[in-house]
Amino acid sequence: MELVIETAGPACSVALIENGEVLDERHEVVGRGHAERLAPMIRDMLAGRRPSSVLVDCGPGSFTGVRVGLAAAQGLRIGWGVSLAGYSSCACIAAGAGGGEIAVALAGGHGQLFVQTFADDPLRSLDALRSLVPEEAAQVISSARVAGSGAAALVEARGWGEAVEGEPRAADARMLPLDLRSLLPVPIYGRAPDAKPIP
Repeated sequence: MELVIETAGPACSVALIENGEVLDERHEVVGRGHAERLAPMIRDMLAGRRPSSVLVDCGPGSFTGVRVGLAAAQGLRIGWGVSLAGYSSCACIAAGAGGGEIAVALAGGHGQLFVQTFADDPLRSLDALRSLVPEEAAQVISSARVAGSGAAALVEARGWGEAVEGEPRAADARMLPLDLRSLLPVPIYGRAPDAKPIP
Protein backbone atom coordinates (compact mmCIF):
# COMPACT_ATOMS: atom_id res chain seq x y z
CA MET A 1 0.00 0.00 0.00
CA GLU A 2 1.44 3.36 -1.07
CA LEU A 3 0.70 6.84 0.22
CA VAL A 4 0.80 9.52 -2.50
CA ILE A 5 1.28 13.16 -1.47
CA GLU A 6 0.44 16.03 -3.84
CA THR A 7 1.01 19.63 -2.73
CA ALA A 8 2.78 21.20 -5.74
CA GLY A 9 -0.45 22.64 -7.16
CA PRO A 10 -3.37 24.55 -5.64
CA ALA A 11 -4.81 21.36 -4.13
CA CYS A 12 -3.80 19.50 -1.02
CA SER A 13 -4.25 15.96 -2.28
CA VAL A 14 -3.42 12.53 -0.86
CA ALA A 15 -4.27 9.00 -1.96
CA LEU A 16 -3.75 5.41 -0.91
CA ILE A 17 -2.84 3.17 -3.85
CA GLU A 18 -2.54 -0.59 -3.95
CA ASN A 19 -1.96 -2.69 -7.07
CA GLY A 20 -2.84 0.26 -9.28
CA GLU A 21 -6.18 0.87 -7.55
CA VAL A 22 -7.24 3.82 -5.40
CA LEU A 23 -8.20 2.58 -1.94
CA ASP A 24 -8.97 6.04 -0.62
CA GLU A 25 -8.21 9.68 -1.41
CA ARG A 26 -8.68 13.22 -0.20
CA HIS A 27 -8.49 16.18 -2.57
CA GLU A 28 -9.12 19.74 -1.48
CA VAL A 29 -8.29 22.92 -3.41
CA VAL A 30 -6.74 25.18 -0.79
CA GLY A 31 -4.62 27.59 -2.85
CA ARG A 32 -2.46 28.23 0.19
CA GLY A 33 -2.32 26.53 3.54
CA HIS A 34 -0.96 23.14 2.48
CA ALA A 35 1.16 22.97 5.64
CA GLU A 36 -1.91 23.28 7.86
CA ARG A 37 -4.08 20.84 5.91
CA LEU A 38 -1.70 18.05 4.92
CA ALA A 39 -1.01 16.24 8.21
CA PRO A 40 -4.67 16.12 9.33
CA MET A 41 -5.71 15.00 5.84
CA ILE A 42 -3.22 12.12 5.88
CA ARG A 43 -4.23 11.12 9.42
CA ASP A 44 -7.94 11.08 8.60
CA MET A 45 -7.45 9.12 5.39
CA LEU A 46 -5.13 6.50 6.87
CA ALA A 47 -7.43 5.79 9.84
CA GLY A 48 -4.75 3.63 11.45
CA ARG A 49 -3.43 2.02 8.27
CA ARG A 50 0.32 2.16 7.63
CA PRO A 51 1.60 2.37 4.04
CA SER A 52 4.67 0.43 2.95
CA SER A 53 5.94 3.26 0.71
CA VAL A 54 5.49 6.98 0.04
CA LEU A 55 5.36 8.78 -3.32
CA VAL A 56 5.54 12.59 -3.48
CA ASP A 57 5.23 15.31 -6.13
CA CYS A 58 8.62 17.02 -6.54
CA GLY A 59 7.34 19.85 -8.75
CA PRO A 60 7.46 22.05 -10.63
CA GLY A 61 4.83 24.12 -8.92
CA SER A 62 4.41 26.29 -5.86
CA PHE A 63 7.80 26.70 -4.15
CA THR A 64 6.23 26.43 -0.69
CA GLY A 65 3.85 23.65 -1.66
CA VAL A 66 6.64 21.50 -3.09
CA ARG A 67 8.72 21.95 0.07
CA VAL A 68 5.76 21.13 2.33
CA GLY A 69 5.07 17.87 0.51
CA LEU A 70 8.71 16.80 0.43
CA ALA A 71 9.26 17.60 4.12
CA ALA A 72 6.17 15.63 5.13
CA ALA A 73 7.17 12.70 2.91
CA GLN A 74 10.68 12.61 4.34
CA GLY A 75 9.33 12.71 7.89
CA LEU A 76 6.95 9.82 7.21
CA ARG A 77 9.73 7.84 5.49
CA ILE A 78 11.91 8.16 8.57
CA GLY A 79 9.09 7.55 11.05
CA TRP A 80 7.69 4.51 9.28
CA GLY A 81 10.99 3.18 7.93
CA VAL A 82 9.58 2.88 4.40
CA SER A 83 10.80 3.71 0.90
CA LEU A 84 10.26 7.13 -0.67
CA ALA A 85 10.24 8.18 -4.35
CA GLY A 86 9.13 11.19 -6.32
CA TYR A 87 7.23 12.11 -9.47
CA SER A 88 6.78 15.23 -11.58
CA SER A 89 3.62 17.32 -11.48
CA CYS A 90 3.79 17.64 -15.27
CA ALA A 91 3.79 13.85 -15.73
CA CYS A 92 0.93 13.51 -13.26
CA ILE A 93 -1.20 16.02 -15.17
CA ALA A 94 -0.42 14.27 -18.46
CA ALA A 95 -1.43 10.93 -16.92
CA GLY A 96 -4.72 12.38 -15.71
CA ALA A 97 -5.52 14.07 -19.02
CA GLY A 98 -4.95 10.92 -21.12
CA GLY A 99 -5.80 10.58 -24.80
CA GLY A 100 -2.62 10.68 -26.87
CA GLU A 101 0.09 13.29 -27.13
CA ILE A 102 -0.41 16.23 -24.81
CA ALA A 103 1.62 19.19 -23.66
CA VAL A 104 1.53 20.39 -20.07
CA ALA A 105 1.83 24.09 -19.28
CA LEU A 106 1.93 25.29 -15.69
CA ALA A 107 1.90 28.92 -14.60
CA GLY A 108 5.30 29.75 -13.14
CA GLY A 109 6.93 32.84 -11.73
CA HIS A 110 7.71 36.06 -13.58
CA GLY A 111 5.02 35.43 -16.21
CA GLN A 112 6.68 32.26 -17.43
CA LEU A 113 5.22 28.81 -18.08
CA PHE A 114 6.69 25.44 -17.20
CA VAL A 115 6.16 23.37 -20.36
CA GLN A 116 6.75 19.75 -21.30
CA THR A 117 5.25 17.37 -23.86
CA PHE A 118 4.19 13.76 -23.27
CA ALA A 119 3.13 10.81 -25.40
CA ASP A 120 1.08 7.92 -24.06
CA ASP A 121 0.96 4.14 -24.41
CA PRO A 122 3.28 4.14 -22.54
CA LEU A 123 3.31 7.58 -20.97
CA ARG A 124 6.70 9.16 -21.62
CA SER A 125 8.22 12.62 -21.96
CA LEU A 126 9.05 13.80 -25.47
CA ASP A 127 11.14 16.78 -24.42
CA ALA A 128 12.78 18.33 -21.38
CA LEU A 129 11.01 20.58 -18.88
CA ARG A 130 11.47 24.24 -19.80
CA SER A 131 10.48 27.58 -18.28
CA LEU A 132 9.51 30.03 -21.02
CA VAL A 133 7.34 33.09 -21.50
CA PRO A 134 4.13 32.20 -23.39
CA GLU A 135 5.39 33.67 -26.66
CA GLU A 136 8.53 31.51 -26.54
CA ALA A 137 6.56 28.44 -25.49
CA ALA A 138 4.23 29.03 -28.46
CA GLN A 139 7.21 28.59 -30.79
CA VAL A 140 8.33 25.22 -29.42
CA ILE A 141 5.18 23.43 -28.21
CA SER A 142 3.33 21.86 -31.14
CA SER A 143 0.86 19.49 -29.43
CA ALA A 144 -2.74 20.42 -30.18
CA ARG A 145 -3.91 19.63 -26.64
CA VAL A 146 -2.41 21.51 -23.70
CA ALA A 147 -3.30 20.81 -20.07
CA GLY A 148 -2.56 22.65 -16.84
CA SER A 149 -2.89 26.04 -15.20
CA GLY A 150 -0.96 27.71 -18.03
CA ALA A 151 -2.75 25.93 -20.88
CA ALA A 152 -5.06 28.82 -21.76
CA ALA A 153 -2.15 31.29 -21.87
CA LEU A 154 -0.15 29.02 -24.20
CA VAL A 155 -3.08 28.32 -26.52
CA GLU A 156 -3.86 32.05 -26.66
CA ALA A 157 -0.23 32.88 -27.48
CA ARG A 158 -0.25 30.33 -30.33
CA GLY A 159 -3.69 31.25 -31.57
CA TRP A 160 -4.73 27.61 -31.93
CA GLY A 161 -5.15 24.37 -29.99
CA GLU A 162 -7.28 23.07 -27.13
CA ALA A 163 -6.72 24.12 -23.52
CA VAL A 164 -7.62 21.30 -21.12
CA GLU A 165 -8.27 21.93 -17.45
CA GLY A 166 -5.77 19.99 -15.41
CA GLU A 167 -4.02 20.13 -12.05
CA PRO A 168 -2.01 17.41 -10.33
CA ARG A 169 -4.12 14.98 -8.28
CA ALA A 170 -2.56 12.37 -5.99
CA ALA A 171 -4.82 9.56 -7.24
CA ASP A 172 -3.61 10.08 -10.82
CA ALA A 173 -0.09 9.02 -9.83
CA ARG A 174 -1.29 5.41 -10.07
CA MET A 175 -1.21 5.79 -13.88
CA LEU A 176 2.47 6.76 -14.00
CA PRO A 177 4.87 4.11 -15.33
CA LEU A 178 7.67 3.03 -13.04
CA ASP A 179 10.33 5.31 -14.54
CA LEU A 180 8.14 8.39 -13.99
CA ARG A 181 7.34 7.45 -10.39
CA SER A 182 10.89 6.59 -9.33
CA LEU A 183 12.47 10.05 -9.23
CA LEU A 184 14.73 11.14 -6.42
CA PRO A 185 12.62 12.94 -3.79
CA VAL A 186 14.21 16.35 -4.35
CA PRO A 187 12.60 19.58 -5.63
CA ILE A 188 12.12 20.16 -9.36
CA TYR A 189 12.14 23.94 -9.56
CA GLY A 190 12.13 24.17 -13.35
CA ARG A 191 14.18 27.35 -13.55
CA ALA A 192 17.21 28.99 -11.99
CA PRO A 193 16.75 30.68 -8.60
CA ASP A 194 16.03 34.41 -8.50
CA ALA A 195 18.78 35.01 -5.94
CA LYS A 196 22.26 35.49 -7.40
CA PRO A 197 25.50 34.81 -5.51
CA ILE A 198 27.56 37.85 -4.56
CA PRO A 199 30.80 37.88 -6.57
